[in-house]
Amino acid sequence: MAPQPIYKTPDAEAERRLREAEERLREAIEELQRRQRTRGGSGDGSSLPPCDHAGDESCVANAIGNLCQSFLLSYGVRVGIGILLRAFKLARGQSYSSLLDLKQLVSEKDLIVREEACRIGLLFGGFTGSYHLLRCMLRKFRKKETPFNAYLAGSIAGLSVLALDDSNRRRTLALYLLARVAQCAYNSAKSKNKFHLWGSYWRHGDSLLFSLACAQVMYSFVMRPESLPKSYQDFIQKTGPVAKPVYKAVRDCCRGGPVDVAYISAYLSSRGKLNDVKLEEFPSIIPCSIIHPDTDSCLGHNAKAASATFRKTFPLYFSLTFVPFVVLHLQKFMDSPARTCWLALKGAVRSTSFLSAFVGIFQGVICVHRKIASKDHKLVFWVAGALSALSVLLEKKARRGELALYVLPRAGDSLWYILVNRHLLPDVKNAEVCSFITIL
Repeated sequence: MAPQPIYKTPDAEAERRLREAEERLREAIEELQRRQRTRGGSGDGSSLPPCDHAGDESCVANAIGNLCQSFLLSYGVRVGIGILLRAFKLARGQSYSSLLDLKQLVSEKDLIVREEACRIGLLFGGFTGSYHLLRCMLRKFRKKETPFNAYLAGSIAGLSVLALDDSNRRRTLALYLLARVAQCAYNSAKSKNKFHLWGSYWRHGDSLLFSLACAQVMYSFVMRPESLPKSYQDFIQKTGPVAKPVYKAVRDCCRGGPVDVAYISAYLSSRGKLNDVKLEEFPSIIPCSIIHPDTDSCLGHNAKAASATFRKTFPLYFSLTFVPFVVLHLQKFMDSPARTCWLALKGAVRSTSFLSAFVGIFQGVICVHRKIASKDHKLVFWVAGALSALSVLLEKKARRGELALYVLPRAGDSLWYILVNRHLLPDVKNAEVCSFITIL
């Protein structure tokens, strides 16, 4: 009888291939360990843990490379945003031919971003370069790789925040990173079912957090503007339609003090509306005729405020969307520039619409309060800030959490200032540097 052919079952074939793959993997691991011992072995036969960078590159060269790369990227992003904003400004003035004139587009007289861009580059470049170098040094000095190495290296590298000469900017960055650390710790505890806040599983929990943060910020802007950085005040002031003298009058009215009639009269006179408004030194409420003297219609005023905000902030949002993507993902931009421009345009329109709606709703709440109440109250601005923040629903879901974490540190800093000012918390000098170092 002829012998029967032997057929291998699929399971046997799969098992054979698995054994071969395991054998190749074992050989590769042994070869890698042998190379590490050859490269990093010490005199007593012990081996140092390998560095993260390539084996043919020294630790110093790797640190310098990271420093230069981070410096150039951050410098390029800041300069690119400045140039694009300058181009929008020239285009808005209908000076289209000047867009091709490099002297007008990038001259130091009109584009003052060199020092700021260098400081930002030194911040990020100095941090990444010193962090990688310190980790390598600690790895070789302690002859082991532990989380403590990363913590200590990050803490020392955090001194790069001193590249920013403005303490308010250092504090803003420290608070933003503090919010990120809190988010990481909370997400870790939540994933392990150890702790979670009430409402954290809500679909719009991020919007609620953003609303509470904006309530504090807008309250501080109207009632305690000194608790916000000047740059933050200027941005809100320029974005909104209400003049600074009006906010001061509202603030004095809510505190029960006398209103500076001369100051508010000068403002109304400059608008040509002095004879149309009755001024009092101790008013119970500042009327809409002073808040928006150019129009008698509250609805028209709010619509005009929203459209003006869109026109003013669109160049900024487009620059913030377009430039970082081009600088950080240059190859993708070169492969499909049209798609990149379209995505940047769509994102800028969406973000600008959100901010425009924010301004319109805030002003609308203020006007409604003046229609139904006869006495002003400071909590109105807290409520107006919370309600206007609901416009964040116009943004993408992923962006809402980012915006909440961006505003939350500023709200916390403002609240901290108010509590310190009322002697409810101690005043710690240079706390922002200590916070930045500890967080990193």
